[in-house]
Amino acid sequence: QVQLVESGGDLVQPGGSLRLSCTVSRFTLDKNAVGWFRQAPGKAREGIAAIKNFDDSTFYANSVRGRFTISRDNAKNTVDLQMNGLKVEDTGTYYCAAGWPTRVLLPNEYDYWGQGTQVTVSS
Repeated sequence: QVQLVESGGDLVQPGGSLRLSCTVSRFTLDKNAVGWFRQAPGKAREGIAAIKNFDDSTFYANSVRGRFTISRDNAKNTVDLQMNGLKVEDTGTYYCAAGWPTRVLLPNEYDYWGQGTQVTVSS
């Protein structure tokens, strides 16, 4: 069974940092990639980072490149998202997902989703 559980969301001030974790079941490792997505109120879900399982290649949306880092911890079965230099516009519900995407930052190409964790960036 494929399971993904997000954690680490919180309220943080602009300029601050957070680390999100996506704990994955071992069956998730059979999928092609794990991605992180976010959805702000009233907006569509957008892809922000992804990592491919077979070679650990990483991909980022322009809005977060240089500030966010996606990585895998095989010992803990997690895919983490380190977020630095947070901005108010980073606020939203963050989801991780797994699947066999061709375009790794497109939500519609992922089959399995976690429940999300809330990130609020506010002073």
